[in-house]
Amino acid sequence: MSSPTQQRSVSGSTRAAVTAALTDAILILVFAAIGRDAHQRGDIITGVFLTAWPFLSGAALAWIAARAWRRPFSLPTGAAVWLGTVAGGMILRALTGQTVVPAFVGVALLSLGLFLVGYRALLALRRRLRKS
Repeated sequence: MSSPTQQRSVSGSTRAAVTAALTDAILILVFAAIGRDAHQRGDIITGVFLTAWPFLSGAALAWIAARAWRRPFSLPTGAAVWLGTVAGGMILRALTGQTVVPAFVGVALLSLGLFLVGYRALLALRRRLRKS
């Protein structure tokens, strides 16, 4: 039987992992929505999901490969999720006949890096500032 402290720790770590995973997914959807808007594509809701699903799949695979639930807000986890999201997303896009051109790969690397590593970097900075 686990103690109340262990139960809080487990529920806290589960909550952190769920929060980070949802944040990653939302930011990937934002990336897809911005891209679709920039190219003036219609079909807003289904179009965003059509654009985002390869990246969401890549992120899910990256979460598993990196065991991101162990330290969901760490910078190394963010880097693994970022690179896995882009690599997996581009591979899936290519396999399904969607556009994969160098300019798009560059935009995805920069945008998703800013989003997926950026919020983790801000959290790390906030933790560091609170300690000092």
